Amino acid sequence: MSGYSEERKTAVLRKLLPPMNLSVAEVSRQEGISTVTLYAWRNKVKSEGVPVPGSVKGADDWSAEAKLAVVIETAGLSEIELSRYCREKGIYVEQVRTWHQAALHGQHDAKVSRQAERQQSREDQKRIKQLERELNRKEKALAEAAALLVLGKKVEAIWGVQKED
Repeated sequence: MSGYSEERKTAVLRKLLPPMNLSVAEVSRQEGISTVTLYAWRNKVKSEGVPVPGSVKGADDWSAEAKLAVVIETAGLSEIELSRYCREKGIYVEQVRTWHQAALHGQHDAKVSRQAERQQSREDQKRIKQLERELNRKEKALAEAAALLVLGKKVEAIWGVQKED
């Protein structure tokens, strides 16, 4: 098992991440590390929440998780710090602002969706109660009709009443 130091891994990963955004194959040729190892390192970093671009170099093609991670990381930064952060990551300040607005809009949509679901649930509960009342009423009417039929047959059996044609 070939063990690479953490410093070496970090240095190699920097080449894969913005602003360099080199391809895995290119870094593999430069560093003499297998592509499988590089993909594993990149996926490990990605699973830890580090914003990692996908196979396409454009930041707009990043996963939703990576974009959200950038929004969270930059939430408390000043304009100067945000600009520095964006230069390091190879993205634009406008992209971060757009992602921030999209995250807020998504939260708003989720809230509206939850409210609509609650309203629909209340309406469904009312409809269920109405149908249950109607079912109970019909069951009682059916039981009453069955009881009348049984009583009618008992009357005929006891008194021998015949039906008139």
